[in-house]
Amino acid sequence: MNSIAESLAEVAAGLAGVLGDAVRADLIPGLSDAELMAALEAAGDARRRLDAVVVETVAELEARSAGLRDERLTTRQGCRNANELLQRVLGVDARDGARIITASAAVRRRIDIVSGAPLPARWPALRDAMLDGRIGLCGMLAATGPVEQAGPRIGDVDRLRADAELAAHACGGRIHDDAADGEHADAGPAATPEDLRILSRVIVTCLDPDGAEPARERAMRERAVTLGATRDGVVPIRGALLPEVAGQLQRLFDAYLSPHVDGPPAPGVSFRPTDQLASDELASDEFDTEWEGLVPLDSRTRAQKQHDTLAAALGIAARHDEVPTLGGAAPTLVVSVTAADLVNGSGWAHVDGADEPVPLGVAHQTACAGGVQRVLFDERGRIVGIGVTDRIFTAHQRRAIARRDRECVIPGCHVPATWCEIHHVHEHARGGPTHTDNGVALCWFHHHTIDTSEWDIRIVDGLPEIRGPVWWDREREWRRPRAVSRALAPPGR
Repeated sequence: MNSIAESLAEVAAGLAGVLGDAVRADLIPGLSDAELMAALEAAGDARRRLDAVVVETVAELEARSAGLRDERLTTRQGCRNANELLQRVLGVDARDGARIITASAAVRRRIDIVSGAPLPARWPALRDAMLDGRIGLCGMLAATGPVEQAGPRIGDVDRLRADAELAAHACGGRIHDDAADGEHADAGPAATPEDLRILSRVIVTCLDPDGAEPARERAMRERAVTLGATRDGVVPIRGALLPEVAGQLQRLFDAYLSPHVDGPPAPGVSFRPTDQLASDELASDEFDTEWEGLVPLDSRTRAQKQHDTLAAALGIAARHDEVPTLGGAAPTLVVSVTAADLVNGSGWAHVDGADEPVPLGVAHQTACAGGVQRVLFDERGRIVGIGVTDRIFTAHQRRAIARRDRECVIPGCHVPATWCEIHHVHEHARGGPTHTDNGVALCWFHHHTIDTSEWDIRIVDGLPEIRGPVWWDREREWRRPRAVSRALAPPGR
């Protein structure tokens, strides 16, 4: 037995002792809150490190399972492929086996044909983060998945830059321009796999060599909505929505699915007496002979026309009186852009409800439509142009704060900001103003427990900062919520 196997056997024996002496003896229910959190933290650390051992081992297993069938390690072990071997040895299913094999490709170190020396891993910085126990299998797949899916559009140099930035966030910080190679500045609590997945998606968008406008042209060609054949009483819908259309649809979903409303009305047809109809509804449908015989040129496909029809319907539905309100007003699509970019006519905009930035032209296009609000930020990300100081946050203030915070500002809580309540950081009763510089988005639970929990909130120069419990951050330093940093960071970073 080799030393690695012996060390892992000792770890397994230690875990078996914990399970037998503590878990089976029902000692966990008697732990204090601090002891329970410490046990969970230690278990998480052990799990991530075991993930690293498994992934590194499978990387070598994959290397030895290449080539002729009879020479493969998997064949010699009596298995058709590596996935079957993992199912038998690790006790995982086929899906988890495939996930482990995918992660192993990110850390596998191939051998240089000339020198025989091992080459760097495809994702070297993230591999180091995994070996350090900062991320596990889920974190590795979340960070690398979007970039790998982009394929050849992301070159090796850009992929390594993305690797360094993702590894920095995985370890709780970000790389500064003046930081030394491999040095992670602003070290703090580690990012969650979902945080890494979102950051990776933004990086892919920014590294797309085709640029914003060609991407918009592709999106315009690919937009589509199709209805399938009725089956079992339902009609499937398929398609691809433009970001601003999907954002408006998401706002409608938020309005109807918010826990503060009773849900959508029952489907059906509404009838009104003729004497209650507006005069324009009673207008004649006579054909205008001036246009007779003229057929407009329309190159759109049927699917594209149906998409555009849905886009128009969403805009009308968002302004309808019977739609539940969101933040005190009709569900409004928010398109945010920096004031400098709006003046210069270049850069990117952000559509509420979409993870990826969109070309600035979308901000100009949607700003003229009803049910759309444009929010301007300065170069630091501070909301500019709103100065209402009423006791109750106005609908405009709520939407602007929701766009800035994007979700509940408590780290790890991903309740959308449109579902959240606006919290006065400095109490209004003690002189705190009702201003965007004094309001943050908190979900119902965190808003109602903020005074009794260990989470602290402050706003510095118009931007929220959070200080968490010891189990989240041993140093208890003030840190900006990741959702805020992600929303305000320029796409090029």
